[in-house]
Order: sequence, then C-alpha cells, then structure tokens
Amino acid sequence: MKKYILLLLAGISYNSYAQKTASVTLSNDSKDTISRHIYGQFAEHLGRGIYGGFWVDKTLPVPKQDRIRLDVVNALKKIKIPNLRWPGGCFADEYHWRDGVGPRTQRPKMINTNWGGVVEDNSFGTHEFLELCQLLGTAPYISANVGSGTVEEMSKWVEYLNFDGASPLTKERAGNGHLKPYNVEFFGVGNESWGCGGNMTPEYYSNEYRRYATYARDYPTAKLKRIASGSNGGDLNWTEVLMKNVGPGRMWGLSLHYYTLPTNNWKVKGPATGFAEEQYFSTLKNSLVMEDLVTKHSAIMDKYDPKKKVALVVDEWGVWTDVEPGTNPGFLYQQNSLRDALVAGTTLNIFNNHCDRIKMAELAQCVNVLQALILTDKEKMLLTPTYYVFDMYKVHQDAQYLPFKLTTPDYEYNGNKIPAVNVSASKDKAGKVHITLVNLDAKNSISVTTEFKDIVWKAVSGQVLTSAGVADINTFAKPLTIAPKTFTGARKDGDKLMVTLPAKSIVALELN
Repeated sequence: MKKYILLLLAGISYNSYAQKTASVTLSNDSKDTISRHIYGQFAEHLGRGIYGGFWVDKTLPVPKQDRIRLDVVNALKKIKIPNLRWPGGCFADEYHWRDGVGPRTQRPKMINTNWGGVVEDNSFGTHEFLELCQLLGTAPYISANVGSGTVEEMSKWVEYLNFDGASPLTKERAGNGHLKPYNVEFFGVGNESWGCGGNMTPEYYSNEYRRYATYARDYPTAKLKRIASGSNGGDLNWTEVLMKNVGPGRMWGLSLHYYTLPTNNWKVKGPATGFAEEQYFSTLKNSLVMEDLVTKHSAIMDKYDPKKKVALVVDEWGVWTDVEPGTNPGFLYQQNSLRDALVAGTTLNIFNNHCDRIKMAELAQCVNVLQALILTDKEKMLLTPTYYVFDMYKVHQDAQYLPFKLTTPDYEYNGNKIPAVNVSASKDKAGKVHITLVNLDAKNSISVTTEFKDIVWKAVSGQVLTSAGVADINTFAKPLTIAPKTFTGARKDGDKLMVTLPAKSIVALELN
C-alpha cells in the first residue's frame, strides 16, 4: 500500500507500474496439421521482383545458374519455402504463356501495363520459372490468365506442363529442353477477378471458373489443385456466391487477399521507415483484421463445406506502404522494419491457429517488392526482418497443431487497445513442442506463464527477434541490425513455463 501511495504522489498509476502478465494453457488434443504451404511465397513480374531479383543480367558478378541468382536461391532454401506463386498477381491476367517459351531471342516483347509500363522481354518464362522451383526444392503455384486469356490457352498450358504422352505440345516442350512433364499441381484459375483480373461480378466469375476449370485437365501424372479467385478482404458475398455456385469438388482452394496498410488510405499509405508510435500502432491494428476476415470467411465456407474439403488460400498478404522515395511508383519497392516482422509473426500465428481451414498462403512478395524477404542492389543482397520470422517459424511446417487458451493484457495507445500478445504452437514428428509468441507492446515487457495439459517436457531453448526501435531496418551498410539472437528469458518452474517477452519482440521456443 505504501508503494501504491508513493506512486500516486509521483503521478504514476499503479497499472502502468505493474508488470504486465499473460497466461497460456496448452493442450495436446488436436489432430490438425499446420500445412507447410502456409509458408509460401509470391513472385510476380513486378518491379525488380523477377528481373533484378531472381533473374539477373548475365554480367552481374554473383553466382548464377543460367541467369538465376543463387545467393537468393540459397537463402530461400534455408527457410524451406514450400511453394512459389507466379507470374502474378495482376500480371497473370495479361500474361500469355506462349510468349515465354522457345528461344529467348525470338520471344515477343510486351508492355507491363499493371506495373510501371515497362517493357517485358519474356526472357523469364515457364521453363525458367520451373527451373527456379527445382533449384529451390519448392512446389510451383501457377496463376493462369482468365481476364484476357481463353479457355484454349489455359487448357494448352496445362497440357504443356503436365501431359506425359505424345502430342504437338509435348513435342514442343521437349524441343524447348524438357522431355518429361513438370507435374504442376497448384493452379490458379484467374487472379483478383473482382478487380484487375476482369472487374467481374461473383456470379459471372463463378460461371467462368466452372468453364475454364473444366478444360484445365487432370493428367495421369498430375491431378490439379485448382484455386479459384476469391475475395478482396471483407467481401463476404464473393465467398458466399463462389461456395454456392462452385463449391467443393470443383475447386481445391478459394483465395483471399488482404494487405495491411499503416493508414486506411490507399493514396497515402504511410512510409516504410521513420514512422512514430502512432503509425506503428495503426499498422498493427490493421494487421489484426486478418483474424476477423479468416473467421468470417471460414464460417461461410463451413456452411457449404462442413468437412473442410476446400482450402482457404491467403495467397496475397503483407504490409503495403508508400514506395521508397526516388523509386518507380509502379515497382512497389519498400524497406522492411521490425514493425513488419511483428506483423508477419502475428499473421503466421493467425494462419497456424486456423490450420483446419487455411491450407496455403503466400507472402507478397519474395524479393524487392512490398514486404519482401530479400532486398538486392546489384551484387549486394540483404535479409529483411521478415525473412528471419519465416526462419524462426519454419519449425511449424507440417507439425501437429496444439490448441491453447490465451489471456493477454492490452497494448494501449491514445485510448485505443489491441491484444498485446499472440501465440501459436505445434509438435513436430520428433515430439518437440514449438511455441511462437509475439509481444506487440512497443514499450512494455510481458511475463507469460504457460501451463500444459498432457505435454511432458524437460528443457527449453529459444530465439528472439527485436531491436531498439520499431522502425529499425536492415541496410546494405548494416545488414544485421535486426537478426535472431539466443533467447534467455524462458525457464522451467515446476510443470510451468515462465517467459519474459521483451517489448516489440518475436520469440520462438523449443521444448524438449
């Protein structure tokens, strides 16, 4: 009581002085699996994502296979990216695949009308993309053209990719250097058909989907996992119409796109660097909308698909800010801060916790575009804070989801509140338990007490990702400003796990 009175006299409230606490109760009664495909990536023909990112000039002094940049490949292999989505995005619905096969010197050029109006030389096409996927050891996810393409064009692309027999297209594929089929499984039938993919109504698109998907054939060596173009954020009606008119059996997945803006203004989104706590808080608040979106879209899908045969595929997500000053506005090049890493950790926790419905997701985008994992500048390359989140979270891939109950304090700013702590947990095939925790509070550490039901463990180790400021970034001059470090703030106390989460941090724990 004496301490409380002294605090009041000093003008300090007891609540602000008291250590913030959270609690987690973790159980072992789930049979759901966190699909590795939740950790997918996206590479669109946009800015320096493909050209200057993955596919570089043959004179650039970096290790290459053909023109594929191998330091980028090796960095992505380390975090075990499970799939890579290509060629878009909005670009997909103006892309004609025949322009990107055959001798490169003979491929026609085109204008990328969606992204900067630059000339696309089509030197990176189907074979180059699938060679990249082979080098990465990852599954290709191809988005096909519905907006400006034809049923025949899509049908022939699938045959070119997947038919293991004699036909003019397989002869052409062999002549272009690949005798055997590629056996592509993940296949998007259009992209953002409500917008840049054709400005369609859900009723019209659902009919188009049924027609196009009919002629995107299964072949003996590859059964397609067809993914329908889904909702723009909170458009629940789009999901309702697609589930009703297409439904289970005709699609493997239904997509969802949602981008986190620092503001709520698409014209002035806010900077990627140099922001203060006000914009930090608003960004986090906007990122947490993902939980609400996933819950509401899943409820509609459950109505038509109670057995959860159709996957919710969040194949575009991430932080979208204003471009870096002095760069092409159509190239969507932005820096990547600790704030963005916290958004990534939070979003992946959300996806893990909805793994009964979310079977696939792709961060936008992989290299040099939006919330990129990797940034390059000629021969230089750096790993962003977001990259390290995927590195820390890769332990969840194909692991058993562990359900939990969480009690968390709020992070308050200017009278607004959001939950300060979020979490997800899994158990791998070796029986190790992994827990990923995020503390969004910019100023306060939080003590977390975890209790366990039917889980036995003896020791804990971990990593932490944090920095002095929420706007801190990695630069080519200082590429390791934000990188994981050994975490010493966790200990065993009887049967409980006691953790002190630093302010603005991501912590990944392993229990043995």
